[in-house]
Parts: sequence; structure tokens; C-alpha cells
Amino acid sequence: MAESCIFCRILDREIPAKVVYEDDRVVALEDLNPQAPFHLLIVPRKHIRTTLDLSTADNELIGHIFQVAGKLAHDLGFAEDGFRVVNNCNEGGGQSVWHLHFHLLGGRDLSWPPG
Repeated sequence: MAESCIFCRILDREIPAKVVYEDDRVVALEDLNPQAPFHLLIVPRKHIRTTLDLSTADNELIGHIFQVAGKLAHDLGFAEDGFRVVNNCNEGGGQSVWHLHFHLLGGRDLSWPPG
């Protein structure tokens, strides 16, 4: 764990968050600055700094994250209308927290191109 990592501190329950799902590999929580009616962050418990730091050992974890995203979209009722899963990598890609995470957005039409 990076001691200053806000997600690690949330996972360790040092900082409160609105957790909507958790299992032994990931935690999903409400985004503090939502960009859609449903905006959740899916955060692996394993500290991985960026997408570029993934290894083949993480393949199952990434698959699990997308399965959780689909489950949450179904459970919250926006799967059929459509949703987006976003991962930002490095500053130029919009990453502001240095712990791999995925944004799950739904509940409104999501235009293209984003950003």
C-alpha cells in the first residue's frame, strides 16, 4: 500500500466512503463528483498504480472488474439502457488518483467522443 493513497486508505476503512459492493478482490463506491446519475468507482484491493503496471497475473482481476460492472449495472437498473466503463491512465489521460480504478457510468445518454 502506498501510505498516501486515498483508495488504499478507503479500503483500510481509514476514510469513509459510500460502498455499494465489495468482495475479496474489489470494492465499488459512489464517486464524490458524479458525472452521471449512476457513477461508481470499482477499485481493486490490490494496489496497482496505473493501467501500465498491470501484468498477466492481473488478467483474472481485470475480468472480474468487468463482471462486477455488469452486475452493478443490472442490479441498479441501467444495464439495458447502456453504460460506460472508463479507466484513465496517467495525467494526460485524466488519472488523478494513483491506484488503478474504473468508473462505471450510467443513467443518462453518454455522448461520444467523451471529454
